[in-house]
Amino acid sequence: MAIAPASRDLPRIKLDLTSDEIVVLPSVIRDVVHPYSDKREGGIKIRCYAYEEVFGEKVRALGERARPRDLYDVINLYRHNDFQPTPSAILDVLRRKCAFKNIQVPTFDTIKTFFDELAGDWVAMLGHQLPALPPLNSFWDVLPEFFAWLAGGARPVMPAAYPLAGGEAVLRPTLGTIAVPGAFASALEIIRFAAANRLIVEIDYVKENGEHTTREIEAYSLRSTQAGHVVLHAFDMNRNDHRSYRTERIRGARATARTFVPRYAIELTPSGPQNAPSIARAPANIGSVARRTPVRAPARPHNGLTYVFQCPVCSKKFERRNYDATLRPHKNPGGWNCPGRTGFYVGTK
Repeated sequence: MAIAPASRDLPRIKLDLTSDEIVVLPSVIRDVVHPYSDKREGGIKIRCYAYEEVFGEKVRALGERARPRDLYDVINLYRHNDFQPTPSAILDVLRRKCAFKNIQVPTFDTIKTFFDELAGDWVAMLGHQLPALPPLNSFWDVLPEFFAWLAGGARPVMPAAYPLAGGEAVLRPTLGTIAVPGAFASALEIIRFAAANRLIVEIDYVKENGEHTTREIEAYSLRSTQAGHVVLHAFDMNRNDHRSYRTERIRGARATARTFVPRYAIELTPSGPQNAPSIARAPANIGSVARRTPVRAPARPHNGLTYVFQCPVCSKKFERRNYDATLRPHKNPGGWNCPGRTGFYVGTK
């Protein structure tokens, strides 16, 4: 349904309404990312699907209509290692959604019959929506692994992060909020897009002597240093070695269509247990990097259910009367303070 304002000077508002969908999990309250100067005090909040609901709905949509954007979204959600629900939680949502629609729970065998259709629509449906279009096979080839994991199989071991140097801290600002003096924020966002999609990226870089160069890299991590700089850790394809690049010297970036297999954990996703440091803790010349603070949903009358969330860092489980993934300060099995503050949904009792 479309609702158009009376005045032509106002933007047209379009609402998509549906009455044939089941919402399995309680909705959650999240912050709307608004990195501009006119952000109102207290921020903007919106009610939205739980992460597990989004994941299950996307898998359901992939099995039912097999459009390129569904495949793209499912694999990106699967690759999001920093906030990964248990497969049983997603499978429970998926089964209930498929039962409501009276359709079969999708498997790789049921989806592979759509390959030719996906291949034919890949460029037409996604090419205009992304800075660079990854090849179809870089997503399609992950599907068997994904469905094996969803059915309870072991997830392949992820590579470890590149070791932190003394005084380094990982920066994970929210999408659209990168603010580094002297750096081109748009270039850093393109680099982050390329890393998330396992694409090699070309960067225009100014060396210390003023020479302009072009580097082909695999991007892995954005970090602050003890000296107060912000650096991009990457693997330089030309030098066949790990390198770090001062972000204020990056003058541009272009994602290529060439893929890579990660050598290290990709730490450029904006969410997860590691948050960007607050302004008070950041070195003075890093710039303003906002901390993502988990938002608690308003209290609801207890419905008799107990929701179980698990810390992604230390694996400790927490029981909640409401669907609230915020974790209180706690210690890991070794007795040290755990940095995990947002859990993932495990199940319901």
